Amino acid sequence: MTNQETLLAHLQVCAELYQLAHDENRHLKEQQTVPPAALLERKRHLLQRLDQSLTSLRADQPESTTGRAQLQLGEKIRGRILQILQLDKENEQLLLRVSLSRGPAATALPAPSPALLQKIYARTSV
Repeated sequence: MTNQETLLAHLQVCAELYQLAHDENRHLKEQQTVPPAALLERKRHLLQRLDQSLTSLRADQPESTTGRAQLQLGEKIRGRILQILQLDKENEQLLLRVSLSRGPAATALPAPSPALLQKIYARTSV
C-alpha cells in the first residue's frame, strides 16, 4: 500500500470514529441514558481498526518529497481528529450527567480516552 493509500485508509477510520462519536452524542442527548452495548462493541471494533491503521502509518517510510495531495490528506486527518476530540469531550460530560442523574447505582460505560486520541493526533502529523 502506498503512503497516500495508507493516509486515505486512516482518514476513513477517523471518519467512522467521528460518526460513532456523533451517534453516541445523539443518543446521550435524546435518550439521556447510557449508550447501548452495541455502540460499545462498535467502538471497540473501530479502535482496533484505528490501531491497525496507526501501525500501517508508522510502517510506511516517509517519501523524500511529500506531495500536495498528501499534505491535504494530513490536514483533513488532523481536522477530523480535532472534531472527534471535541465531540468526545462533550460526550463525556453528557455521560457524567446521565450517570449522576441515575444515582449511585448507575453504571457508566467507559468512554474513549481523550489522551489516546491526543497521542494519535500527535503521531499522525504528516
